[in-house]
Amino acid sequence: MLWRSFAAMTLVVIVAGCGNADDVAETMVPAEGCANVVDVVVERSGDRFVVTATVQSADTGWDRYADAWEVRTMDGDVLGTRVLAHPHVDEQPFTRSLTDVEIPGTVTTVEVAARDSVVGFCGTTATVAVPAS
Repeated sequence: MLWRSFAAMTLVVIVAGCGNADDVAETMVPAEGCANVVDVVVERSGDRFVVTATVQSADTGWDRYADAWEVRTMDGDVLGTRVLAHPHVDEQPFTRSLTDVEIPGTVTTVEVAARDSVVGFCGTTATVAVPAS
């Protein structure tokens, strides 16, 4: 199964922030059976941001799927949530965006975490630098 081979690999992911030199690079080991964030891009849009996340999950259909992802400060404050309205069984990994995210000027790095409809937040997260103005 493709997911099992993916879950067994160690990935080196460079999360992008519009080419910002302060981008954060991480080594991530996806958690099997969880929704894992495998890539994130944060782009400035005026005084707000567009956050685009790629998620790999163990979707099986309506009984289990990645149903949301969150943008958080490193202190855990939720800045935005992208609700995922349906399973992505045949689209793995999948990428979705969240627009109009307000990130305070004092926040220089954000974390993105994905939620599985059965087990909740348990997978790998990704951190990325917030592009400066």
